[in-house]
Amino acid sequence: MAMSFTVRAAEAAEQTRELPIEPWAVGLLSFVVLVLLLLAVLSFGKGREHT
Repeated sequence: MAMSFTVRAAEAAEQTRELPIEPWAVGLLSFVVLVLLLLAVLSFGKGREHT
């Protein structure tokens, strides 16, 4: 029982998944989305007075 679990764990650790895009592109896309959201939040607050 323990041996079969160890073998299955080792086989699962060896499997890798190929990403559809490069990792740096994921980071760049995330950064752009967050900057766009920040700009949207800043633009919504332009017409109000400070309390």
